[in-house]
Amino acid sequence: MLKVIHGADFHLDAPFHALPPEKAAGRRAEQRELLFRLADLANREGADLVLLSGDLFDGAEIYGETLEALEKALGSIRGQVFIAPGNHDFWSARSPYAALEWPENVHIFTEPHLETVELPELGCTVYGAAFTGAHRSDRVLEGFHAPEDGKIHLLVLHADGTPNSTYGPITEEDLAGSGLDYAALGHIHARIGPRRAGATVWAYPGCPEGRGFDELGDKGVLCGSVEQGNVQMDFVPLCSRRYLIREVDVTARMPEEALREALPEGESPDFCRILLTGERGMEGLDLEKLGALARPHYYSVSVRDKTRMRQDLWARAEEDTLTGLFLRAMRRRLEEAHDEEARAAVERAARFGLAALENREEPQ
Repeated sequence: MLKVIHGADFHLDAPFHALPPEKAAGRRAEQRELLFRLADLANREGADLVLLSGDLFDGAEIYGETLEALEKALGSIRGQVFIAPGNHDFWSARSPYAALEWPENVHIFTEPHLETVELPELGCTVYGAAFTGAHRSDRVLEGFHAPEDGKIHLLVLHADGTPNSTYGPITEEDLAGSGLDYAALGHIHARIGPRRAGATVWAYPGCPEGRGFDELGDKGVLCGSVEQGNVQMDFVPLCSRRYLIREVDVTARMPEEALREALPEGESPDFCRILLTGERGMEGLDLEKLGALARPHYYSVSVRDKTRMRQDLWARAEEDTLTGLFLRAMRRRLEEAHDEEARAAVERAARFGLAALENREEPQ
């Protein structure tokens, strides 16, 4: 049985354009710290293999501090490290991968076709391939089948499960016919799997550190064990900060009160986008004031107005129309309601009924 860690899509030295320069620089420094958390996890778990499935770098321009951190962190891992360059960090003689003499435990795949690395001391074989340009349309796994030799067979590859992709397409059929025990894939920033195609287990760990509000929640790597016929890989969060979206309903409440109840105690290390929803009065919302209220509670926070203006529910009750007739009937029910819960239910029903009569999608 092998102990394996699977990571991908670190995008080191991403520009973080949405942040002010000092926070962008801070986030890049935190990405470098992530590498050492990965190394600590690998050594703590006794990982035999660390499989990194591409896009370690965001592009070809890399800070010296980042290369130094990567070399030091990966070199400190007691197990073997395999890297399959992806479309953002593709292999070339001028790529960052070619700039250093890597530690002996680090193997970087440099060919566009599958390469084979035998590890007899571990009873396994690792296969991998590299992007050698920003795009590739060939199915590198097509027609491949690992030998039935009693060894554990693993793949590390940057690949896209979308048909006709220009980012290394891979199919369920390719995986099912491969004879692999585990396929460690990269490119998709959301975690997928582990899943099974035939006898092969495959997974995308997602990115280990979010970079925007399209990469929400906990981010990390997969960690577990691989043996023939049995793969157990679990998600382990490694990110230092999360991107979160929170909705706060301000209907029939003071916006400050509703927001205050939704804020965490103390200061969160996360990025948060707060969406104010529900009904508001004619006066609108003071977003600057609400943003100032939220700011001490997050590393970075924005407050957005997604509310709708409150409509006077009974304004048309005296009309000589079907709408007026409906509203008068509902108003009588409201007067007969025996408690606050019943009154709220009648008002809710009146709003939905009014929306239907006015051919609107949602009640106002």
